[in-house]
Amino acid sequence: MAVKVAEEWLNICGGCEVSILDIGEPLLDILPAIEFVHIPVLMDHKYHGQTGEGDAHKIEIPEADVGIVSGGVRNEKEKLVALEMRKKCKTLISLGSCACYGGIPAMANMWSLTDMCDKVYRDSKSTEKADTPKENLPPLLDKVYALDEVVKVDLAIPGCAPHPDWIKEALVCLLNGKPFVMSEKSVCDECPVKREKKAAGGEIKRPLEGMQFKQDAPWEETRCFMEQGYLCLGPVTKAGCVGPATGDGEVKVPRCIKGYMTCRGCFGPVKKDSNPLVDMMGAVSSIGLDPKQVMDRRATLNRYIGGHGLLRPLPAKQVPVKK
Repeated sequence: MAVKVAEEWLNICGGCEVSILDIGEPLLDILPAIEFVHIPVLMDHKYHGQTGEGDAHKIEIPEADVGIVSGGVRNEKEKLVALEMRKKCKTLISLGSCACYGGIPAMANMWSLTDMCDKVYRDSKSTEKADTPKENLPPLLDKVYALDEVVKVDLAIPGCAPHPDWIKEALVCLLNGKPFVMSEKSVCDECPVKREKKAAGGEIKRPLEGMQFKQDAPWEETRCFMEQGYLCLGPVTKAGCVGPATGDGEVKVPRCIKGYMTCRGCFGPVKKDSNPLVDMMGAVSSIGLDPKQVMDRRATLNRYIGGHGLLRPLPAKQVPVKK
């Protein structure tokens, strides 16, 4: 009997669903063993019955052995869908950094909901002032939540977007009754570039400034980008953006590094309880760079992981009263 799989997308761009499709030919090997009973991006299945005339207060999602949810939880409708997926699915997977950590949308957690709506609808110079839209829209929650802040999650696959091979690996492990495990190494642990453990200069540069490298030169001859002065989040970011190890001895270069760009942190923290904002300050200082030069530190270093309270409004500054 085929394993039934349900998939949902919440507060997300759709890149995680593209990753599912990008599994490619190996997906054809898995398909005979699974049956997608609900996946809005690929098949027409209405929440309130196929005619849309079902109970408006009840979401109809079929029961499934495995549930996959991408995206964070931003509004009441997404919360309802998350709860229903948890109710109907025996095993629930959070797919992608939005589901695992809140993702880019959770950068909004740096402001209160009131302040955010005021900025978008009333204080923006490019927008005519208007009331916050409410008609026929689900109410926004107070902030963006990672999926496991709303429901119990059994398995997490981070990434923006996650590597297709990790999705295949997770499904194969579940089909075979084996545990799915991801490394707790950092991107730096697997990055093959040359390190001297000291910065070439004292200034932190923008990522697009003239990085020094020789096209097609061996990676072992390429100087660590952060030691060149470019902010790279490799020290505090979970390894795995290139997919699972194949055991063939091939050197896998992290995706952004391979494109001659610094790591942006999309795979999330190395360990769930770590704080990249704090850890990165130490990593920057350890090679002789000044962490105070990192612009907009909160948003830059916790860019993909604003859930779990890692990004929140700062308390208002107290203005001293002159006596």
